[in-house]
Amino acid sequence: MTYLITKVKVSNGIPLVVKDSICTKGILTTAGSKILQGFVPTYDATAVRLAKKAGCKVVGKATQDEFGFGTFSTNCAFGVPKNPHDLSRSCGGSSGGVAGYVAASKSDVFGLGESTGGSISCPASFCGVVGLTPTYGLVSRYGLIDYASSLDRIGPITQTVEDAAWLLSKIARYDKQDSTSIKKSAEDYTLYCGKSIKGLKIGVPKEYMDLATKNVRDTVTLAINQLEKLGAKIVPISLKYTDLALPAYYIIALSEASTNLAKFCGMRYGLQDKLDGNFNTYFSKVRSEGFGEEAKRRILLGTFARMAGFQDKYYIKALKIRTLVIEDFQKTFKKVDVIAAPTMPIVAPKFSEIEKLSPLDQYKIDVLTVPVSLAGLPQLSVPAGFVGKMPVGLHLIANYLDEGKIIQVGDAFEQS
Repeated sequence: MTYLITKVKVSNGIPLVVKDSICTKGILTTAGSKILQGFVPTYDATAVRLAKKAGCKVVGKATQDEFGFGTFSTNCAFGVPKNPHDLSRSCGGSSGGVAGYVAASKSDVFGLGESTGGSISCPASFCGVVGLTPTYGLVSRYGLIDYASSLDRIGPITQTVEDAAWLLSKIARYDKQDSTSIKKSAEDYTLYCGKSIKGLKIGVPKEYMDLATKNVRDTVTLAINQLEKLGAKIVPISLKYTDLALPAYYIIALSEASTNLAKFCGMRYGLQDKLDGNFNTYFSKVRSEGFGEEAKRRILLGTFARMAGFQDKYYIKALKIRTLVIEDFQKTFKKVDVIAAPTMPIVAPKFSEIEKLSPLDQYKIDVLTVPVSLAGLPQLSVPAGFVGKMPVGLHLIANYLDEGKIIQVGDAFEQS
């Protein structure tokens, strides 16, 4: 069960496992890629620094899909994590190592994950733990090895909603070193735990429920029924741009990724080779050897989408769709307080099943987490139940900076 790339011995403090794309001072940080082999940061990411200040101690760096490129944590250069509920199945991705480690731990342990298109919610759902992805900009991205700068977010992966609320309270701070950081006063999100949800309006999108398998849909329906028993009002809703969000997301994310990964050239850090010939030859050799197949695929797709002659046809059109998705959510939150849906359309698949999927089929699995990621809204995945022995996640979504509401609903459900 390869959950950690690097282990660190600590004698006291709250154990914290950190996704390998988040910089940790003095600890190997590779973002799951061979091209960053041997890279040891000289500083902590802001989120790590704040977690340490609150009493957390980093016990290890967790394996992940290379640069976050994956849904199943199978695109890892340093080992594939296995689901603690069934070792023949995936932990989910791309923060699979964090979620798997937290789920497998018998004692309290906190995790810091990162999400671009659902990489906190997905593994939380597959592993049966809590994954909290905050509003874009609420938690600093400084010290994060970026995938897509307009989408990346750092957030907690924990065993309980209250633990996630506590960790978010400690790491959500304005940071002048991150140009996208939101200027907002610190808030104690644990105060939302233990509160009644009576009277809250919870929207259930038909499109999301229809996209889930029957077993997952039935399990989530039971969870939503429980929310109704707790006093919430269930409101059927429609999010009409759901089917357009997935292609728009991949065009935007891969376009940004192809630009962000241009800096990895084997000159300053990470994988290096003997300079033989001109620089272009050297760069091509290092990048060919250092990047995995999925990283190469996404770099090529992203480069194509933003090339002159294709930018208007793909990238600009995707940005327009992103605006429509955001507007759709904003109209919905005038009617409801929180949206509830399945986190993922399936339970964690077997590795033998994943091997049969084409890259496009794998991308489609993200269909329920991508729309909210495009919008940058806060989302919380909490364990809803099981299909057989495999966990199912209930996804709770709120409006910008309304983390308190999803924590309130998630905790009420967890305690019921």
